[in-house]
Order: sequence, then C-alpha cells, then structure tokens
Amino acid sequence: MPDLYPEDQKKVDEYLASSVHQVKRSPFKVLTLLGVIFAVLAAITVVSYLLALSHGVV
Repeated sequence: MPDLYPEDQKKVDEYLASSVHQVKRSPFKVLTLLGVIFAVLAAITVVSYLLALSHGVV
C-alpha cells in the first residue's frame, strides 16, 4: 500500500473519523441466529412432510 503525503493522510483520517462512518450496531446474538435457523429448518421439514403425505410417499 503506497504511503500518502502527510496532508493527504490527514484528510483521509478526518474523512474516516467523521460521523457518517460511525454506525451504532447492536451486539451479535448467536442464540437468535440459531433460533431463526432452527425455525426455518422446522418449517421446511413440515412442508416437505406434508408434501410427502399428499403424494402418498409416507
């Protein structure tokens, strides 16, 4: 990565430190993600089971 002149580096640092790039985010919730994954998996399982029942496979 090429080095910038000190004036240019100062401008880049000021730009990146501006409030536009400071986004407040909530902490990552692993259990919520696992819950969503299991809920989607359960829904897909129920739909596939009902499809199998309707076609006489089960």
